[in-house]
Formats: sequence, C-alpha cells, structure tokens
Amino acid sequence: MRCWKVLAIFALATMSAFAGSTSRRVVVSLADHKLALVEDGRMVKVYPVAVGKSNTPSPTGTFEIVARVVDPIWYGPHTVLAPGPANPLGTRWMGLSYKGFGIHGTNAPQSVGKSASHGCIRMRKHDIEELFDLVRVGDPVEMVNEASGELAKLFETAAPPAKLTRVSTPRNHPAAQNGGVRGGRL
Repeated sequence: MRCWKVLAIFALATMSAFAGSTSRRVVVSLADHKLALVEDGRMVKVYPVAVGKSNTPSPTGTFEIVARVVDPIWYGPHTVLAPGPANPLGTRWMGLSYKGFGIHGTNAPQSVGKSASHGCIRMRKHDIEELFDLVRVGDPVEMVNEASGELAKLFETAAPPAKLTRVSTPRNHPAAQNGGVRGGRL
C-alpha cells in the first residue's frame, strides 16, 4: 500500500511539473534565410540567417539540439582555431542531431541573409547569443526548404516579439561546458 502512495505522489508531482512547461521549437526556412523561435504555436522571434550554398546545402528535416557550447574550438581539416575573432563558429555552437551540422555564430557577419555556408546555419553574434540563452538541449529544429501552410503564416505574421525568457543551464551540466566542435560544417 505504501508503494502505491509513493507512486501516486510521484505521478502527481510529474504531471504538475510538466503542466507549466511550454512547447518550444526552432524553425529554419532555408528559402527565406530566416530562423524562427516558436513557443506554444506562437512566433516569439525571427532572426536572419545564412544557410548552405547550392553545392553544400543545409539538410532538411526535423532534428534536435544535442549540444550547446560557449566559445567553441573549431577543428578544421588541417587546422584548429581557438575561440576568438578568427573562429568561424563565432561565440556559440548548437550542434544538431544531424552529425557535423549546427546553428552557430560567424566571423563573416556579411554572409547572414545569404546562401553562403557549408550547410550550417550562421547567425550574427547578438542573435546567436540571444537564441542560445532561449533554447535547450532536446529542443526540436525543423529545417524546411520553403515555409508553407501554417509555417508560412507564422513567418508572415511575425508579431511584435513576446517577452523572452532565458533558459538556465547549471554550470556543471555538460551543455554548459566549453568544448570543441569537430567537423562542423560552417
């Protein structure tokens, strides 16, 4: 009997913990060169981005954020770049569940708004740092060739931004630790 009471309390605690949670996702419209943060079906913020060139396109599909790195180290084919102004990943890296691809900053901000990358999604410094604080590991990322139907309406009706709420990650959590990015596409 005591076991059932513990299970019932656990079930109620779990339900109440999830009752206040929001549904958050990132949507990238490759054709529009835009990334949108969507919470509970409502557009929170839209950012301009650079996407893959025609010969190195960004992947399409639904992925997850699997890593978050502040001041990433870039490991290229013949070089390693420490954090700093020359690093092509900028100040933040959010790795996707599609190996080698991610959303990151850039050392070439003039590329934002164009098809200029090797497949990754590039963002301006201020934008990537803001988005980084708003998303978590596990959040879905939808990358579509063209925003159609419901997504097109979301991009068209980019209402004034809602209040942005930062997501905190404990300092000892692996997602908050500095680390390298091996094989990032840029």
